[in-house]
Amino acid sequence: MTTQSILFTRNNHIAWITLNRPQDSNRFDLAMAQELSGICFDIKGDQAVSAVFLTAVGSVFCTGWKLTPEDISIDTLSPAEAIAALDKPVIAVINGDAFGLGLELALACDMRIAANTASFSLPQIAEGRLPMNGGTQRLSRIVGKAKALEMILTSQIINAQDAFEIGLVNKTVKATDLPAEAEKLAALLAGKAPFALRYAKEAVIQGLDLTLDQALRLEADLYFLLHTTADRTEGIQSFLQKRPPKYAGK
Repeated sequence: MTTQSILFTRNNHIAWITLNRPQDSNRFDLAMAQELSGICFDIKGDQAVSAVFLTAVGSVFCTGWKLTPEDISIDTLSPAEAIAALDKPVIAVINGDAFGLGLELALACDMRIAANTASFSLPQIAEGRLPMNGGTQRLSRIVGKAKALEMILTSQIINAQDAFEIGLVNKTVKATDLPAEAEKLAALLAGKAPFALRYAKEAVIQGLDLTLDQALRLEADLYFLLHTTADRTEGIQSFLQKRPPKYAGK
């Protein structure tokens, strides 16, 4: 499916969401936020999707919102929350600068690979505003309190290498190599059982908010639940038959 502000495709168990407003630095308006919310709703209902990749057209990932004063309210849609609510692993493929909402979108993903030309910032404080899409919460959980406060309070811009060193991104590559790197990771995840990926994500993310004993019980519950799926049976049969598995998300 192709839309005006966002390109959306599914291929071999992988869903691709591509921000498509390069002429406006891929900034969001309310219509684009609604569009992303609808796409994420469709993905959540697709059991055959193993993983989701989020990227953008052009040389910029996303530099924030493009809203009128009338648009801004407590009820404004949160694109980052739409991404964070996905039960599949989500990988941000950051092709360029990720500022404000752009960085918050990346933080809502589970993994981040970035072009070495990308820069990162939460500039809202310098603009007299506060990050409103999870920036104050997710950044500290990923890079630690001290570095998060430094970035947020000073509105500093960091480059891709610094982002890698503080754990903000998992990997940096040359900008020209980023599409191939993303396709390589997509191919790897496409070969995994969708339910196994989903339960692994749930175990890690939900477990962080539990005690160790509670998290271990969650892990065990998900392990046994996985055994009820047809994909688990396919995984065992393919191993015994020495052939590649053919997972169907069932």
